[in-house]
Amino acid sequence: MPRTSKKRSVRDALVALLMGIVPLVAALGLTGASAGPASAASLTEVTGFGSNPGNLRMYVYKPDSAPARAPVLVAVHYCTGTAPAFHANTEFARLADRHGFIVVYPDANVSGQCFDVSSPQALKHDGGSDPTSIVQMVRYTVQNMNGDAGRVYVTGASSGAMTTNVLLGAYPDVFQAGAAFSGVPFGCFATTDGSGWNSDCANGRITRTPQEWGDLVRNAYPGYTGPRPRMQLWHGTEDDVLRYANFGEEIKQWTDVLGVSRTPVLTDSPEPHWTRTRYGSTGTQAPVEANSFQGVGHTLPAGGMAARAIAFFGLDGSGGATTGPIRATASGKCLDVPGFSQTNGVQTQIWDCSGGTNQTWTRTSARQLTVYGGAKCLAATGTAAGAAAAIRDCDGGTDQQWNLNPDGTVTSVRSGLCLDVSGASTANGARVGLWSCHGGGNQQWRLG
Repeated sequence: MPRTSKKRSVRDALVALLMGIVPLVAALGLTGASAGPASAASLTEVTGFGSNPGNLRMYVYKPDSAPARAPVLVAVHYCTGTAPAFHANTEFARLADRHGFIVVYPDANVSGQCFDVSSPQALKHDGGSDPTSIVQMVRYTVQNMNGDAGRVYVTGASSGAMTTNVLLGAYPDVFQAGAAFSGVPFGCFATTDGSGWNSDCANGRITRTPQEWGDLVRNAYPGYTGPRPRMQLWHGTEDDVLRYANFGEEIKQWTDVLGVSRTPVLTDSPEPHWTRTRYGSTGTQAPVEANSFQGVGHTLPAGGMAARAIAFFGLDGSGGATTGPIRATASGKCLDVPGFSQTNGVQTQIWDCSGGTNQTWTRTSARQLTVYGGAKCLAATGTAAGAAAAIRDCDGGTDQQWNLNPDGTVTSVRSGLCLDVSGASTANGARVGLWSCHGGGNQQWRLG
């Protein structure tokens, strides 16, 4: 069916949907006030990105800080939205400036500005329609903008959240993780009559067993036996557009797909009225994470939530992209072991990035930062400001443990002090040590 016909079929439903989108736009506007990109990079439309069965438009934001082989984040807008609006009014571009990933913004480019998550074509691997167009955008970005095919993620709000579920279900070979803000499970919106709207799903009236939900995902790509992407879910209890019952169904689906228990291994409340549960692992990059907000409607994401999604993906340096250079934000130079030395006690410095083994660091699950393939660890030589950051044989001590924080700082577990370029220098050979944290550019770093 032509896309224009499909969108006309949901026009009446969009009137109701707009009632929920108005507060969503308002909420996004609040976050957008402080989310503008700080670099000279700008949003750019890309044409001719490949086969485009969904007739979508493609926009890309590639920050000046993006390294070679940069991670790729697909950020999908809500119904009635546009790619430029989602870029301007969410925090993803500012976070891309800080952490050096590329953001791809698909644009629905049709009346109503919704994405197809209903047709049989959309719910099948390489089946066509909008999801296939979005995957073509990813492939273009990898091939033509030096994106890293091994670090591709997707997020979205409302229609974009539903698209996130669809992309993770139908393209597990493309995406490593997703974050869905106010969505529904993969296949929940499926229709066979050409309509793009499923009222039973929107109103939370579709209930399935975990295995039934999981089979919908598995059947989208028959024969696929590779790893499945992790999922982070967000939903308000008073959502009157895509009802809260869908949140529980999403949890059923993704815990089944990822083979983890539906009994949370962690339940906490990061802020009042917020309940967070993790499944399969207690860590920030758990297989499934679910975030519920008491009394909140169809208004997600709110301020600060984008950063939580970035942390879930591991794009903030706390996980995911665990091996690569550690770049000093202020200078663009890399944390370096002078002269390729492997002598215990040699103090680190910053130097022009070369890709050498003396600049290739791995963050381990034990919070170590190792170099030379794990032969040496970055160690704090003391607990007072001015202590050196040197290399030593790895011994598991807290002087060799580091926290990679969402604000870009790297702090010593033992002392709490920040990894610091001495004197805020940007010159080759400037020494790296510990200092009291103050948030300056000489204390901000990025792994990968």
